[in-house]
Amino acid sequence: MKSIMHSKEDGTCYLCMMLNSDYQKRDNLEEHHVFMGPNRKTSERYGLKVYLCHEHHTEGKEAVHRNYETCRKLQQEGQQAFEREYPDKDFLRIFGKNYK
Repeated sequence: MKSIMHSKEDGTCYLCMMLNSDYQKRDNLEEHHVFMGPNRKTSERYGLKVYLCHEHHTEGKEAVHRNYETCRKLQQEGQQAFEREYPDKDFLRIFGKNYK
């Protein structure tokens, strides 16, 4: 499913924008499912994914796969996006956790 949080076509890294107000277009963005592990497929189903530069995805100090605070902030934004897009659905029941 297409992301409800971010468009890959605009060429920006979601975390570069969110953390650094950097809207520079980048090549080779990597898809990241906001809720990982057992909730990865559910993230896909509801469009909870963003596009990240390699540095913010896996390698840098703020990388979502290396930094708990960055990961949690992204999950909080994902929950808010879900609740806006699907007001009739119960986030806690579907994802099993409240990230607010």
